[in-house]
Parts: sequence; structure tokens; C-alpha cells
Amino acid sequence: MKTLFPPYAHPGPELELDADTWIVREHPGDRRTLHQSLGRIDLDWGSRSLADVLTDVDAWRADGVEGLFLDRAPACSGGVGPVALTVRLAARRGLHRVVLNPGVPTHPLYRDLGVRICTFDGPWSAYQTWDGDGTRPGDGHLVHGVPSALLTAARRLMGRRGAGFGLATDATPELSPAGAPGGGAHSAD
Repeated sequence: MKTLFPPYAHPGPELELDADTWIVREHPGDRRTLHQSLGRIDLDWGSRSLADVLTDVDAWRADGVEGLFLDRAPACSGGVGPVALTVRLAARRGLHRVVLNPGVPTHPLYRDLGVRICTFDGPWSAYQTWDGDGTRPGDGHLVHGVPSALLTAARRLMGRRGAGFGLATDATPELSPAGAPGGGAHSAD
């Protein structure tokens, strides 16, 4: 399983370089690692303007990242068009590795974009009872707030649930007033 470190969880300096580790960076210019690097772009559940998103794509391209982490992505069918356009324009700029993070299962049309999709992004307490409906083997799972003593068990559970990439961490992102990382949970139609 590939390891993806979201912005709130950083690998220790002892982590060896390998192609199966991706580090999501919050801002261009803050590269602290030689691992595969993905630039984070906040889609704000589809409410950001395409012009603003493309400005971010260009900033990451100039920074030399290997790809993009489209965070807080819409999951409903109405968001597919802008996300598809962002993915196509990123590819035209040489950014072919794209991870879409709606944090929930998406509308099936997103599968046609040819990107990796994080279908779970949330706390350990929710992951334990999550049924995984709408996911596919290989999807990403980001599980935070795992008690240190349960990290191995959490990783095993991710494997049994078919996660192709992700992270189980004891780190916890800053929570918005809605109670979810960066905002409230949004589901697919």
C-alpha cells in the first residue's frame, strides 16, 4: 500500500526514500523532503473559481511537484465538470499524478477521470464503523486520531478494506466549526 502523508502528518527524518511514499505539501516553496511531492489545492467542495484553482496549478507546476492533491473535492455529479477540467489542464502542464480527496465515496462519473480517489478522510472513531459503501479496492483512506497503541491495527484494517494508499496516524488535523477537516462532510448524489 502506498503511503500518503496529508499536510497535518509529517514523516520522520528516518523515513527512507521510496516511490511508494507521497508527501502532500501545503504551499509552494516549503519542500522539506526528497520524497514524491504532491501540491495541495483546496477545491472548497467545488466552490472555488476555476481561475483561482488554475493559478494554484501553475504555482505548483513552477515549484516542481510530481502531482496534485485536490483536497475538499466535490463528490456529487454536479462537480465532475470543473474537476475534470482541472485534471485535464494539470495534465497539459505536466502534472499527471492527481489524487482527488472528497473524503467520501464519489459519484461514479469521477472514476472516468483516471485519478486516484480518497474515499475516506476522517477520524479513527468513524473509520471503525464505516461500511465502505461506494468504494473500490485501491481507493485511499486517510485515518487520523488513531491512538498510538492501535496504529498497527488501523493499518491492518485499511488493508482488509482494500485501501490502495493512505495513512493511519495519531496526528489530528485542525477541525473547522463544522467538525470535519477543513469543513463539513459532503456526499455523492
